[in-house]
Order: sequence, then C-alpha cells, then structure tokens
Amino acid sequence: MPSQHREGFVLWFTGLPGVGKSTLAQGLSARLKAEGHRTYVLDGDILRTGLSQDLGFSASNRHENIRRAGHVAKILVDAGVIVLAAFITPFADDRKMLRRLFSPKQFSEIFLDCPLEICRQRDPKKLYRKAESGLIPEFTGISSPYEEPTQPDLRIPTHLMSAEQSLQVLWEFIQTHYDGNSG
Repeated sequence: MPSQHREGFVLWFTGLPGVGKSTLAQGLSARLKAEGHRTYVLDGDILRTGLSQDLGFSASNRHENIRRAGHVAKILVDAGVIVLAAFITPFADDRKMLRRLFSPKQFSEIFLDCPLEICRQRDPKKLYRKAESGLIPEFTGISSPYEEPTQPDLRIPTHLMSAEQSLQVLWEFIQTHYDGNSG
C-alpha cells in the first residue's frame, strides 16, 4: 500500500479468547506506522477499562460493547485512520451491525480461526482455567457461545501459521484490498 494512501478503514479481528487478535493487531499497526500510516489499535480489553467499564458480559452487554466500539471505529475511520479492532465479537448479528456502520470499502472482517483446545493451551491470562472453574461466568467458548463467521473477508488459521506468517497474510490482504484508490 503506497504511503500516500490516506483513506481510513477498519480491519475487525474476531475470534476466541487467546486466538491472537491483539498480537496481530499490534504487529500490523507497527508495520503500517513504519510505512507512514496513521493507525489505532482499538482493543476490547482496553475499551472495557474505560468507555465500557459499566458493562458486564451478558449478551445484551456484549452487544452494547460492540456497538460502542463500532461507533468509535467509525469516527476514527472517517478521520482517515486505519483502525485495527481486536474484539471477540462472538455474535453474528453484531458483526452484521458493524458492516452496516461502514461503507463496504471501509470494513473488513478478519476471522482468526483456532480450535478451542489450542486457545486453552495458549491462555496467557489463565482465563480459560478460571472460566472452567466457574470464576468467570459467561466466558466465550466455555459458557457463552462464539458464532463462527460464515463469510469473513479473510480467515487466518492461527494454529497453522506463526505470528509472522499471519502478519504477512494480513499485509498482502491490505495490499490487495486497500491499495491506492480502492480504499
């Protein structure tokens, strides 16, 4: 993508906890910034400590969290920022709502696909262990559903690729979909 590209867009990373959403968003942000692009990583964990600190994890609270995140992303995209949104986004209806917020050229859904068992093994925050012992109610993948995307714009099997390989796939996707005037 040429450095003169200045139209904003969002890559919305979705997937189970521990799949690599924040890791890949941060890595891609660093590469884009090195190329001279304005980027922002909109991370679900961070949003929940501020704008969405009043929300729990019930289905209705999850919907509201994603609605808020989508509107923040839209404001940034309209300002010409490349937004890398890292949210579980477990419900198909929420992902449809997000698509409606943006023009087709502004939004891409990136499904980071990985079997639950491997996400459990990765578990850097030990959240799966806490959820399985009942300490975390309504935990996605354990006691709350994750509705896998049926038609994401890009699917990356993070259990079959290294972080570097996944970042290269993302970079090529951006080159193809957001190069020049196609953004």
